[in-house]
Amino acid sequence: MSETRTDGELLRAVAADGDRRAFEELYRRHAPWLTARLRGRCADPGVVDDVVQETFLAIWRGKARFREQGHCEDAAGWLWRIASRRLIDALRGDGARGRLRQALARLRHRDEASAEERVLAGVEHGDLAGALVRLSPELRAVLQATVIDGLTTREAAVLLGIPPGTVKTRAMRARKQLREALA
Repeated sequence: MSETRTDGELLRAVAADGDRRAFEELYRRHAPWLTARLRGRCADPGVVDDVVQETFLAIWRGKARFREQGHCEDAAGWLWRIASRRLIDALRGDGARGRLRQALARLRHRDEASAEERVLAGVEHGDLAGALVRLSPELRAVLQATVIDGLTTREAAVLLGIPPGTVKTRAMRARKQLREALA
């Protein structure tokens, strides 16, 4: 029969040795109540799941260190503080992005054609279609990923298997070639 280690022992094993079993035990012991408690503060289960994962990743990667000081702090309280801070950060990020989207929507004129509508009109009338066909496959792939699919530079880099700097360079070259072709 195996002995049950304390939270402090598990945390020390993770920090000192990268003990995967200790980490898994810590996760099994604390993730359920942490998730339940976070759901009481955030209705979005996706955000809650991300916060729980980020909390434990911070421990695994050594970004969060537990310091036992007698009986002053228990591991559960320490975990809760990490998770609650991460939740606040996540909610603040969504709030700022949401406010930015709303501000941009208010600035946009309703009768003005969207960028997508202008691109589709150009494709239908042949000018843009011809210019796109003349681009190299590498440049077209970057435009597809970043403009059509709406991926970030980092996401496009992962998708295309190239460095983010290469994505930026190719996007810049593609835009330049399109401007010249359409001028």
